[in-house]
Amino acid sequence: MLEEFWFYFSENKGAVLGLIVFALIVLTAIAAPLIAPYSPILQNRDALLVPPVWQDGGNWAYLLGTDAVGRDVLSRLLFGARYSLFIGIVVVVIAVTVGISIGLVAGYFGGWLDTVIMRVMDVILAFPSLLLALVLVAILGPGLTNAMIAIALVLQPHFVRLTRASVMAEKRREYVTAAQVVGASPLRLMVVTILPNCLGPLIVQATLSFSNAILDAAALGFLGMGAQPPTPEWGTMLAEAREFILGAWWVVTFPGLAILVTVLAINLIGDGLRDALDPKMKRS
Repeated sequence: MLEEFWFYFSENKGAVLGLIVFALIVLTAIAAPLIAPYSPILQNRDALLVPPVWQDGGNWAYLLGTDAVGRDVLSRLLFGARYSLFIGIVVVVIAVTVGISIGLVAGYFGGWLDTVIMRVMDVILAFPSLLLALVLVAILGPGLTNAMIAIALVLQPHFVRLTRASVMAEKRREYVTAAQVVGASPLRLMVVTILPNCLGPLIVQATLSFSNAILDAAALGFLGMGAQPPTPEWGTMLAEAREFILGAWWVVTFPGLAILVTVLAINLIGDGLRDALDPKMKRS
């Protein structure tokens, strides 16, 4: 089964490239304390806005230059990968857990409970995701933890709808009826019998939500509502560098490229997972 999955996944060359890039980003994040030349919050007042080493005025001590208070940009990027990946993992875990639980209940029991749950999800989806996350963070208070909670709440309706649709399609099948006949409880039917057959599209959605979480966290950080300085989070780095866009391009460009490359790699992996897990894509 694993060989079949890899066969279809590897047919998508972009997905393989995305997986390689994402693996490098993960390894970089794990090894950040070992490979970063400096502490991400260490300031050097004698090296303010030093350009990258290949530009006039660059210094080999700071390969990608420094920011407005003399912090090494490379070190902050490496540690920033840790924050971005941590945010993505926590948000997806919360959104998947809550979304699947609610979706299982709505899809299995149906009736008025399903109607109430889906109308609430429709209300959440009616708002732009970033705007709703911004409102929630404004209510909860600025900070990385509150930002992750807000983003997770915004993303979980997608898992609710996807789980509900899959459960409603699966619960009428013969194997579910057989499990009911032998006396399986509703909880066992939902979690053990039905849920494993619904995981394909949920895995793809979780991958895409990972990239959305990183983007939304960076946007909240840029707006000052996410991670707070001096945390080396990529969105916060962009926020601190806004006033130096014209005079010191590197303090804006490198965090932006880090976000772009990470999100693009995750989205490519998501495309590959869709190809490998969707039976319709396999047939094509």
